[in-house]
Amino acid sequence: MRITELEDGGLDDSGGREIVPIKAKRALIGAGARILFYPTLLYNVIRNKIQAEFRWWDEVDQFLLLGAVPFPKDVPRLWHLGVQGVVTLNETYETLVPSSLYQTYGIDHLVIPTRDYLFAPSLVDIRRAVDFIHRNASCGRTTYVHCKAGRGRSTTIVLCYLVKYKHMTPATALQYVRSRRPRVLLAPSQWQAVQDFSKCKLEVSATKNSTPMTCSPAGDAVLITEADLEGYGSYEDATRDLSISSYSIARARPMIGKLSCLFASLRVSSGCSPVATRLPEIRAC
Repeated sequence: MRITELEDGGLDDSGGREIVPIKAKRALIGAGARILFYPTLLYNVIRNKIQAEFRWWDEVDQFLLLGAVPFPKDVPRLWHLGVQGVVTLNETYETLVPSSLYQTYGIDHLVIPTRDYLFAPSLVDIRRAVDFIHRNASCGRTTYVHCKAGRGRSTTIVLCYLVKYKHMTPATALQYVRSRRPRVLLAPSQWQAVQDFSKCKLEVSATKNSTPMTCSPAGDAVLITEADLEGYGSYEDATRDLSISSYSIARARPMIGKLSCLFASLRVSSGCSPVATRLPEIRAC
């Protein structure tokens, strides 16, 4: 049987071969993952016991651990390591520690169920996990990110964190994580998710860094500050009115200033001496 993934989720009858839609593909992989979960978990446990370099978790950053699914007995150990946040990428059947046990130790638990082997978390879930790690790190709290073996799904999250908050490229982040945990291995969809996340991050950064074009007022325009708007209601109302006719106000204010100074001069002069036929030049206040 051949499985083909189609963008629109339809069927491809080319070549007369039997094609399974995406939902059926997910179901088949899910069934296989359930069957293989405990045998592969046992395999990882045995390798961890007999090979010193086959560690259950590895430190990727000062406040970030990447590893395999923890057992209940691991929770006190993680707590002693300073772990105060856990990101679980496992589905329900492969989760061995309930959230209640984490809560007993004061550990926050973020659960993002993701199917094993060929699937990656959504961009929305990746952002949630990445920001969760960053919030903890900002407070000096360590986060443990895990899936079943600490190779694919959890590595996807860690790479995206390094891309966003350590300003690495996807390739550099992967190379760095492999130097810390050599057995990481991403499925094509997981690597694509990292690249998509990086692309979105670059687009957002470009939007934030772009400066809108502004039109400088002509020569006699003046700067209007919050103090200039006192007595005209709330600052918000004045600002809203200002946005409608700011250019007209900017050009009119110097003339108003000149007239005010002229009237003031006339009032002062009226009690002393006649005003000269030609007034001296009066500068705007």
